[in-house]
Amino acid sequence: MPSLNNEKRLWAQGLMRVVGVDEVGMAALAGPVVAAACLVSPDTRLIRKVNDSKILTRLQREELFGAIQGRVVKVGIGAASVAEIHRLNIYHASHVAMLRALRQIGEYDWVLVDGRRILDPAFAPGKHSEIVRGDAKSFSIAAASIIAKVTRDRLMARLAAKYPGYGWEHNCGYPTIDHRKALRELGVTPFHRQDFGTVRIMLSAEQMELEMAGVGLSPG
Repeated sequence: MPSLNNEKRLWAQGLMRVVGVDEVGMAALAGPVVAAACLVSPDTRLIRKVNDSKILTRLQREELFGAIQGRVVKVGIGAASVAEIHRLNIYHASHVAMLRALRQIGEYDWVLVDGRRILDPAFAPGKHSEIVRGDAKSFSIAAASIIAKVTRDRLMARLAAKYPGYGWEHNCGYPTIDHRKALRELGVTPFHRQDFGTVRIMLSAEQMELEMAGVGLSPG
């Protein structure tokens, strides 16, 4: 279970305002990438059920969402749009989302980031360290992962109402069987990531059909 051990080591060094950061939506075919940041202090107490958002049920995440906001010092949320993912690529866009979440936090002393070493020069939140599988080890990162996941899931549910048939209300834009089937049958929406393999294939097929139709309809 995630603990405050990493945070306590930083507090012992006088770094009292520690922020855990995580993102969700990296592997999705549609929708933005969303990041959250949770600021904790030596007064912060653990919430027993907080864990890596991926191993929790949707109901558990929803129940913990409010509990986390009431327990941590501050929460920040940031996102990078599909257009930014297209322009920057998903790796850089995820860091843009993280930086936007950190900006909502304001002042802090140290950042704990889920994942391996960040090589993006644009990611400069001040002093930070990466923790592999941090959402399973650090309370602040696990809390951020839940905030980010619930926020993105809710957003994808709202988008599902505008673009029905893709199952975003339950698959959240990830490449599930029903989502890929809908892509074949309904085509690509403005919220699909056109540089991602499955979506790119669908776009190529649509373009080919248009070109073939154009050939068939041409005079002569």
